[in-house]
Amino acid sequence: MEPAWIDFYHHARLSADAAEIFRDLKNPKAALAWNQQAAAMPSGVFTRSVGMRLAIVGTAHLQARDLDHGLELGNRSVDILARVQSSRAKDYVREFTTALAPWHREPAAREFVHRARTELGVTA
Repeated sequence: MEPAWIDFYHHARLSADAAEIFRDLKNPKAALAWNQQAAAMPSGVFTRSVGMRLAIVGTAHLQARDLDHGLELGNRSVDILARVQSSRAKDYVREFTTALAPWHREPAAREFVHRARTELGVTA
Protein backbone atom coordinates (compact mmCIF):
# COMPACT_ATOMS: atom_id res chain seq x y z
CA MET A 1 0.00 0.00 0.00
CA GLU A 2 1.24 3.49 -0.89
CA PRO A 3 1.59 6.13 1.84
CA ALA A 4 -1.15 8.77 1.96
CA TRP A 5 1.26 11.64 1.23
CA ILE A 6 1.99 10.26 -2.24
CA ASP A 7 -1.56 11.16 -3.37
CA PHE A 8 -0.38 14.77 -3.62
CA TYR A 9 2.00 13.83 -6.43
CA HIS A 10 -0.30 13.01 -9.33
CA HIS A 11 0.06 13.84 -13.01
CA ALA A 12 -1.95 17.07 -12.82
CA ARG A 13 0.09 18.35 -9.88
CA LEU A 14 3.39 17.50 -11.57
CA SER A 15 2.14 19.16 -14.75
CA ALA A 16 1.49 22.37 -12.82
CA ASP A 17 5.02 22.18 -11.41
CA ALA A 18 6.41 21.63 -14.92
CA ALA A 19 4.54 24.73 -16.13
CA GLU A 20 6.26 26.75 -13.42
CA ILE A 21 9.67 25.29 -14.23
CA PHE A 22 9.36 26.14 -17.92
CA ARG A 23 8.14 29.65 -17.03
CA ASP A 24 11.30 30.04 -14.94
CA LEU A 25 13.36 28.81 -17.91
CA LYS A 26 11.63 31.47 -20.06
CA ASN A 27 10.14 28.80 -22.32
CA PRO A 28 6.51 29.97 -22.49
CA LYS A 29 5.49 27.49 -25.17
CA ALA A 30 6.42 24.54 -22.96
CA ALA A 31 4.96 26.24 -19.86
CA LEU A 32 1.61 26.73 -21.55
CA ALA A 33 1.63 23.17 -22.92
CA TRP A 34 2.24 21.70 -19.47
CA ASN A 35 -0.42 23.97 -17.98
CA GLN A 36 -2.97 22.36 -20.33
CA GLN A 37 -2.31 19.05 -18.59
CA ALA A 38 -2.66 20.47 -15.10
CA ALA A 39 -6.06 19.91 -13.56
CA ALA A 40 -8.34 22.80 -12.76
CA MET A 41 -8.39 23.52 -9.04
CA PRO A 42 -11.46 25.02 -7.39
CA SER A 43 -10.47 28.44 -6.09
CA GLY A 44 -12.66 28.06 -3.01
CA VAL A 45 -10.60 25.08 -1.84
CA PHE A 46 -7.12 25.94 -3.14
CA THR A 47 -7.34 29.72 -3.11
CA ARG A 48 -3.63 30.49 -2.81
CA SER A 49 -2.56 27.75 -5.25
CA VAL A 50 -5.05 28.89 -7.87
CA GLY A 51 -3.98 32.52 -7.55
CA MET A 52 -0.31 31.63 -7.81
CA ARG A 53 -0.88 29.39 -10.83
CA LEU A 54 -2.76 32.18 -12.59
CA ALA A 55 0.25 34.46 -12.01
CA ILE A 56 2.59 31.74 -13.34
CA VAL A 57 0.56 31.15 -16.49
CA GLY A 58 0.01 34.88 -16.94
CA THR A 59 3.77 35.41 -16.81
CA ALA A 60 4.24 32.69 -19.44
CA HIS A 61 1.77 34.55 -21.68
CA LEU A 62 3.79 37.74 -21.20
CA GLN A 63 6.95 35.84 -22.11
CA ALA A 64 5.13 34.74 -25.29
CA ARG A 65 4.43 38.47 -25.97
CA ASP A 66 0.67 38.09 -25.30
CA LEU A 67 -0.05 41.13 -23.14
CA ASP A 68 -3.86 40.89 -23.22
CA HIS A 69 -4.08 37.27 -22.09
CA GLY A 70 -1.28 37.82 -19.58
CA LEU A 71 -3.06 40.77 -18.00
CA GLU A 72 -6.34 38.89 -17.93
CA LEU A 73 -4.74 36.11 -15.88
CA GLY A 74 -2.71 38.56 -13.78
CA ASN A 75 -5.85 40.44 -12.81
CA ARG A 76 -7.65 37.20 -11.96
CA SER A 77 -4.66 36.30 -9.82
CA VAL A 78 -4.92 39.56 -7.88
CA ASP A 79 -8.69 39.04 -7.47
CA ILE A 80 -8.03 35.70 -5.79
CA LEU A 81 -4.86 36.53 -3.87
CA ALA A 82 -6.40 39.64 -2.31
CA ARG A 83 -8.26 37.14 -0.09
CA VAL A 84 -5.15 35.48 1.35
CA GLN A 85 -2.08 36.53 3.31
CA SER A 86 0.96 34.93 1.72
CA SER A 87 4.39 36.37 1.03
CA ARG A 88 5.02 33.50 -1.42
CA ALA A 89 1.89 34.40 -3.39
CA LYS A 90 3.03 38.02 -3.51
CA ASP A 91 6.35 36.86 -4.93
CA TYR A 92 4.52 35.30 -7.88
CA VAL A 93 2.65 38.54 -8.55
CA ARG A 94 5.95 40.44 -8.23
CA GLU A 95 7.46 38.16 -10.90
CA PHE A 96 4.44 38.90 -13.08
CA THR A 97 4.89 42.67 -12.68
CA THR A 98 8.58 42.30 -13.53
CA ALA A 99 7.61 40.47 -16.73
CA LEU A 100 5.42 43.49 -17.61
CA ALA A 101 8.53 45.69 -18.01
CA PRO A 102 8.46 45.71 -21.85
CA TRP A 103 4.99 47.27 -21.65
CA HIS A 104 5.74 49.80 -18.89
CA ARG A 105 4.23 52.61 -20.97
CA GLU A 106 0.99 50.76 -21.73
CA PRO A 107 -1.91 52.09 -19.65
CA ALA A 108 -3.21 48.59 -18.88
CA ALA A 109 0.21 47.50 -17.63
CA ARG A 110 0.56 50.59 -15.45
CA GLU A 111 -2.94 50.02 -14.12
CA PHE A 112 -2.04 46.45 -13.17
CA VAL A 113 1.14 47.53 -11.37
CA HIS A 114 -0.87 50.14 -9.45
CA ARG A 115 -3.51 47.55 -8.57
CA ALA A 116 -0.92 45.02 -7.36
CA ARG A 117 0.65 47.73 -5.20
CA THR A 118 -2.59 48.98 -3.66
CA GLU A 119 -4.40 45.65 -3.23
CA LEU A 120 -1.51 43.34 -2.37
CA GLY A 121 1.31 45.70 -1.37
CA VAL A 122 3.43 44.29 -4.22
CA THR A 123 6.06 46.56 -5.71
CA ALA A 124 7.94 45.74 -8.89
